[in-house]
Parts: sequence; structure tokens; C-alpha cells
Amino acid sequence: LGLELQFASEALEKKWSGIFSPKKIRPWVKAGLQQDSVILIRLVGLAESKRLNRDYREQDHSTNILTFTLTEDIPSSKLMADLVLCMPIIEKEAKKQGKTTEDHFAHLIVHGVLHAQGFDHEDEIDALAMESLEIAILKRLKIQNPYV
Repeated sequence: LGLELQFASEALEKKWSGIFSPKKIRPWVKAGLQQDSVILIRLVGLAESKRLNRDYREQDHSTNILTFTLTEDIPSSKLMADLVLCMPIIEKEAKKQGKTTEDHFAHLIVHGVLHAQGFDHEDEIDALAMESLEIAILKRLKIQNPYV
């Protein structure tokens, strides 16, 4: 697994680098992977999340995570993907859901890694399958079911 962690600003790096490091994140990424991969994780603020979501998904709002699979259209033995996580939204959601930011972040990493491998939740059957897989992976990581 090739793993890189980026912070979109010095403020984000100052706030989160002591909590989230490649060493901390690596088990969460690996837990959701089914193939050799190169993953970039970028922590961003509201403006960058909104811009990317608007430009790539035609949704004019910030979102907790965006997954960009880079090897989707080219033959490659390695999965290459970028996961873009919006930290203000993740903090707000964690607080609202009564979870730690760390557990919510870990769940979103697993969620994004599954998306990068082709899983989606566009219909009810796919959503249930993806959620069940997430719950099982998070249980192995000793993180509570995020859907209760």
C-alpha cells in the first residue's frame, strides 16, 4: 500500500496532523482494500470540498468525502485513488451523531476506499451490501456500527 496524507492548509495541518498521521490511517485504509493500491488522502476545508463537489459531481455544496478513482479507465494492477475529506463537515457530523471525530473519520476512510473499488449505494440493494461490508470492516477495527 502506497499512502500519502496531504493537508490543504497550514491551519488544517496544525489542527489535525497530531491526530491523523499516515501511520494512524494506514490500518483503516488497508482494512477496506482488496487489492494493492496507491491512495492519497487530502484533508480540506469547506471551500475546496464545495468546489470539487460542484466541478465533478454537479452538487453545489460541501460534502464529507469525495472519492476519485484514478485507474478506472486504464488497465493497472494497482488501484490508484484520491480521497478528499472535508474536516469541518466531519467534525460537525461526528458531534451531531454522538461519535468521536476519529471514529467518524475512520468510517469515511473505509467508505471511500470501498467506493474507489467500485462499491456504491445508488440503489437499496447496493446500499445494504456496502453498509454491511463497512460494518464488518469497522467491527474488525473495533469501531462501532456507524448506522445505529
